[in-house]
Amino acid sequence: MNETIQDLAQNAATGAAPALGQPLQIALMLGALAFISAALVTLTAFTRIIIVLSFVRRALSTQEIPPTQVLIGLALFLTLFVMGPTLDGIDKDAVRPFMAEKISGMQAWEIGSGHLRTFMTRQTRKQDLALFLDLAGLKKVSGPEAVPWRVLMPAFVTSELRTAFIMGFCIYLPFLLVDLVVSIILMSLGLMMMPPVIISAPCKLLLFVLVDGWTILLKALSLSFHSTG
Repeated sequence: MNETIQDLAQNAATGAAPALGQPLQIALMLGALAFISAALVTLTAFTRIIIVLSFVRRALSTQEIPPTQVLIGLALFLTLFVMGPTLDGIDKDAVRPFMAEKISGMQAWEIGSGHLRTFMTRQTRKQDLALFLDLAGLKKVSGPEAVPWRVLMPAFVTSELRTAFIMGFCIYLPFLLVDLVVSIILMSLGLMMMPPVIISAPCKLLLFVLVDGWTILLKALSLSFHSTG
């Protein structure tokens, strides 16, 4: 107890901030990890990619194949691939100068967040951005860099959801046609009691494999981030 009091008195005399206790440090670290995971999901390409991959699995009628862990892993690594130029810019212009003590932490944050803001703004639809600017009571902004984060983040996520659902709809259409054709054939043969999915699932898998579906899908996902909002 006396040692604690002496430490506090010494910190007060020197003007240094008191050291945080270990439980508080652990709590802050866990909170930071939770924030990082939320940022990974909402501020990167992850949202669009994982939704489109989930649409593919449902369209193929394969239930839990590929497993959820595989889809999440693929979405994570594809996110790192898509975000590569942005991450490289953050590392080159913000992280390395900060580690070399050439810039302050605040400057590193401004530069790094600027790279991320550029990516998010490029993928955000103007209509969604205008909607949240109007809801926030901000009629005019001088430029993309002046858009507050509280406006840019929901606008970006909304645009990503819209794009993902459009791609999911386009993915569903050919597989829906397979289901319709199989259903019509079974009805014409009088096999109305047989579930169409028993026949259509292998047909859809064969079609997906013959057209090299995974390659086409991943290429389309990667190229979709080159478009502007």
